[in-house]
Amino acid sequence: MSGARLAVFDCDGTLVDGQADVCWAMERAFTRAQLAAPDPALVRRMVGLSLPVAVRELSPGIEEGKAREVTEFYRSSFRARREEGLLDEPLYDGIADLLARLRASGWSLAVATGKSDRGLAACLAVHGIADFFVSVQTADRHPSKPHPAMLEAALFEAGADPAEAVMIGDTSYDMQMAAAARVPAIGVAWGYHSPDELIATGARAVAQTVEDLAAMLADGPERGA
Repeated sequence: MSGARLAVFDCDGTLVDGQADVCWAMERAFTRAQLAAPDPALVRRMVGLSLPVAVRELSPGIEEGKAREVTEFYRSSFRARREEGLLDEPLYDGIADLLARLRASGWSLAVATGKSDRGLAACLAVHGIADFFVSVQTADRHPSKPHPAMLEAALFEAGADPAEAVMIGDTSYDMQMAAAARVPAIGVAWGYHSPDELIATGARAVAQTVEDLAAMLADGPERGA
């Protein structure tokens, strides 16, 4: 046992609420590719998957060339929105304080997300929380969730064993990734999948509020998970 305590957070739907921009960029990407735009409710359910995987899930049977086109249109639209200062990815209330409290109490913190390196770096920087994290893992360097690669990389970089860590996320993909990496998982109810789905896919508990999550983590991974 290394003695490290590691809390690994998903980003969209867990730390920040980025659904409006995700839905906007996906609609724009499909429209630019001359395809029917997907239902925003379905888009929200895909948040957390790597972008190419999400595009294929939203349009089963899509030709590979078209899928690449949609993916590139999405990236360029999202990037332009960020550069124009129009991106809106607010932190959920209480998250910044929670991160500060966890770090002060001895936790190491990490992020495992379907965002790109550039997207995650910009998101963390704008909220002033980048320095909280000892490891940041993104879709640019790993297979899509629920593959465990990014969570395993976070464990390695933080020097933590699976039993000393906890995965915190809002989707079934996060819970399945945690199970594959043998890491206990806590779901959060303020994101994009329902608490019942989170429990069904491996969450040991679901926090209804940030304060609930703080209480679950108060005594380390063994209590919350």
